Amino acid sequence: MRRPAFLGFLTLERLLPIACLAGALLLIGSEFMETFRLQGAGDTVFDVSHGNERHSWAMLVLGVAAVVAVVVAVGAGSKPAAMTIAVSGLAALLLFLLIDLPDAGKVGTFDDAEIAFQQAEAQPESGFWIVLIASLVLAICGAAMATLSRDQLRALRPGAKPLPKDREKPTAPWSRRKEETVSAKTTKRA
Repeated sequence: MRRPAFLGFLTLERLLPIACLAGALLLIGSEFMETFRLQGAGDTVFDVSHGNERHSWAMLVLGVAAVVAVVVAVGAGSKPAAMTIAVSGLAALLLFLLIDLPDAGKVGTFDDAEIAFQQAEAQPESGFWIVLIASLVLAICGAAMATLSRDQLRALRPGAKPLPKDREKPTAPWSRRKEETVSAKTTKRA
């Protein structure tokens, strides 16, 4: 049974930049979503907190940086750009852990011009969960992209031919096999 042509093109490595772009776009979108709902007694909603109010547009900046880094990493085969993706994800995760997570489920007194001293609970909304998921995707997939070589990163470009499977893997300069590989190459040539 023959596999469809697009399945031969679709490998795990080729999904990494797609996942990174999706994570970055989710991170950007989370700034415009509701992060917390301040719920009073019964069905009373006192206030809704959005991502941009809580993070001062930091997630937007990290998401845009990650998008640019994905384009540079795949387009130029840049390992530092691939590492930037992981760093953006880790920074977003750190902001989530320091700013958003401590307030989840917190109960306190809500005071406004119209409502005075009412008990309210901060209930996480969709933006809360999207930030968590997006930052984890960026951190994990960015770290995976950072482990790829320059040639492997360039092979992720749309329309690029996959790397040949029989290509010799480079040996580390400190490896003993390097001497064996060099001597094997010289005997093949002779």
